[in-house]
Amino acid sequence: MSVRNGILAILTLGPAYGLQLHAELLLRAAHRASVNAGQIYATLDRLGTQGRIERAGATDDGLPLYRLTLAGREEASAWLRADAPIDLDWIEMLDRVLIACSLETADAVSVVDAHLLEWSTHAEPPMPDAPAGTYAARASARLAEAAQDWLNDVRAAAASGTLRRPFSDERPRRGRRPAATAG
Repeated sequence: MSVRNGILAILTLGPAYGLQLHAELLLRAAHRASVNAGQIYATLDRLGTQGRIERAGATDDGLPLYRLTLAGREEASAWLRADAPIDLDWIEMLDRVLIACSLETADAVSVVDAHLLEWSTHAEPPMPDAPAGTYAARASARLAEAAQDWLNDVRAAAASGTLRRPFSDERPRRGRRPAATAG
């Protein structure tokens, strides 16, 4: 579940409040435009119940701040490592790669390389001889080719660090000014 992992990964930058996390997720993984603020808060509630995050005080204007617990930091680290299992789902790949590339705390090039390796070695099961099977096999091959092309482009940006970003200073659309974070 990438929204969960994305929130944990973003919290490696420091404490944040709900709408700030929503805005950061959309800035770092813009393809996630369908994520609504309610999903962020529901995920924060679950992460708190599971002991992955805890309250970290409040902003000057009273918004609750959240930070990682040790278990949350370990889970975020595991998702941001190249040796973590690779999910060949397109959206999951975009989430992990783009968020890893945006964080100083991740070895983004290794994460991209792990995805490249998985896409290059991923073998589709044999398709039936029916025309639909032929088209399905061709679609899978083109998807793998597109993923590798995209990952190679992102790898260059990851190597240069151009996708890294700290917390945004911009106020989330419906939120309030973010609290200062310890660097």
